[in-house]
Amino acid sequence: MPSKTGRIAKMTAQEIRQAYLNFFKDRGHSIIPRALLVPEGDPSTLFTGSGMQPLLPYLLGQDHPEGKRIVDSQTCLRAQDIEEVGDNRHTTFFEMLGNWSLGDYFKQEQLAWVWEFLTQTVGLDKNRIFVSCYSGNQKLGIPKDEESADIWAGIFSKSGLSAKRVDIGSQENGYRLGEQGGRIFFYEDKNWWSRAGSPKDMPVGEPGGPDSELFYLYPQVKHDPKYGRLCHINCDCGRYIELGNCVFMEYLKSKDGFIKLPKRNVDYGGGLERIAAAAIDDPDVYEISLMRPIISTLERLSGRTYDSNHTAMRVITDHLRAATFLGIDGVVPSNKEQGYVMRRLIRRAVRFAFDLGIEQNFIEEVTNAVADLYAPDFTEVSDRRHQVIATLTKEEKVFRQTLRKGIRKLDQLSIQGRLSGDDIFVLYDTFGFPAELSVEEAFKRDLAVESDWRKTFAKRMEEQRARSHTAAKGAFKGGLGGHSVIHRKYHTATHLLYKALREQLGDQVIQHGSNITEERLRFDFSYPSKLTPEQIKGLEDSVNAQIKRDLVVSWAEYPTDYALKELGALGAFGDRYGDKVKVYAMTPKDSDKPYSLEVCGGPHVEHTGELAEGGKKFKIIKEESSSAGIRRIKAVLV
Repeated sequence: MPSKTGRIAKMTAQEIRQAYLNFFKDRGHSIIPRALLVPEGDPSTLFTGSGMQPLLPYLLGQDHPEGKRIVDSQTCLRAQDIEEVGDNRHTTFFEMLGNWSLGDYFKQEQLAWVWEFLTQTVGLDKNRIFVSCYSGNQKLGIPKDEESADIWAGIFSKSGLSAKRVDIGSQENGYRLGEQGGRIFFYEDKNWWSRAGSPKDMPVGEPGGPDSELFYLYPQVKHDPKYGRLCHINCDCGRYIELGNCVFMEYLKSKDGFIKLPKRNVDYGGGLERIAAAAIDDPDVYEISLMRPIISTLERLSGRTYDSNHTAMRVITDHLRAATFLGIDGVVPSNKEQGYVMRRLIRRAVRFAFDLGIEQNFIEEVTNAVADLYAPDFTEVSDRRHQVIATLTKEEKVFRQTLRKGIRKLDQLSIQGRLSGDDIFVLYDTFGFPAELSVEEAFKRDLAVESDWRKTFAKRMEEQRARSHTAAKGAFKGGLGGHSVIHRKYHTATHLLYKALREQLGDQVIQHGSNITEERLRFDFSYPSKLTPEQIKGLEDSVNAQIKRDLVVSWAEYPTDYALKELGALGAFGDRYGDKVKVYAMTPKDSDKPYSLEVCGGPHVEHTGELAEGGKKFKIIKEESSSAGIRRIKAVLV
């Protein structure tokens, strides 16, 4: 509601999230639930790193079961930003407010709506919003996005604002040219979106398009010339903060150049935390309603103030938000892939708590503070909070047992003035320090680090037949993957394996995740004990029998309750669905009764017999424990 001064009252982050969903629901959008932080069936990335990621199949042409207008708030995690956390704006965990038009409305509606939401619903100061547009590429025949600029100019004019246009080009040019009194700025590749990056890097068959970004000015922040001589809206000094990005996917790369897509899409992503910070006119995102209560908990536990301990309190707040949601989505600390990142986040938080003088168990209180903030809007947080707290506090207890000894060991190594790969391995193997945490500690002590420490570390790990997260090198890169023929075969085999497990071991078997690569499939499931050789052989025989039957693979969309309760379709543990789901059936040619019925997004082969091409058979190559009560199978077609 407007105040006596005419300003709209400041909204909390929780209120902004709900207002955004309602805003677009009122404009014909279907609200869909968030996807899990661990992408299902996408081996190219460890985590859901953007709001766009779960929607990519639909942006590329697949029909969405909820229609052409979609809106959500997607939790995201970018582990590559972990070492950036500590300033006033970087986080590993964040929410993206997203709306999509799948072949429906386009630039005119989208730009007007996002302006209306930010200035009228949230109440941001219109004078402090600036935008960027794509400057075009004449060599590739892609025109300058004057259409978006013209729409913005009209919006600004109606709001009584000047709309001067400034051509910048590259980000580097911005530090030389500066703001020049502009409000609409043209950039080159910075304002183009495709999975491959710039237009020239796109392969034939790849879609992409220009985008328009919105920035908020914090005049109280002074430009730091260490980033560049002059400030501009894409400067990294923190004076301008990006609030959101409207992607207009309208081109397809063909062998003859760029052509227009028959169905144009809109993809908007806006950072909830950043919009909430702008709403309270504070460039520090840790002051918003989704994080300040966590900071207050840390102040109480440590007896210290946030103003004097920014870095430590920000790291702990961010990392335990991320670890909590990883736990909610079924991840447990381990030395592999997502579990390794979760372990690193928790142990980093414990290490920074040590700097604050918090040497007793604190994760339970902080995680409860996190859960209190999210439980009202995410039912899964309420459902699993006690289980997640138990998991995180167990990890804290284990690490605290060796933390002091590890720090003393680092102090001893400081005398030699250098940290080797062997030293980093000892700190990891003996004291539980994630390798990167040891390197961070070395930098704090001005210790030189062996240049090829990763190679030495990996060699030592290999010698004791363990795996480090370096096996997932490059896995943080985003993008849609897993749609090749071999991926389709392994995806299909996963369904057959799930059915075979429940037939042989009972309904207690529930899927807890899967991962498909070109080399193998991985399937996690609930079961209390190690499988016997006879059980493994029985699973192989069952899957191969269904491959030989050449089951017909088909799919159809159903209301979610009907699919799960009436049809009895299986789903993965922790998955959340919208009102409709896609159900895959694998049915014998001589029967109407499906052998397997499972909720899944695909992709799959058309007949199970395709898995036997080249004389191949399904074979389990490893069966092991993934975590307490969870077993893991890895299998191949050979």
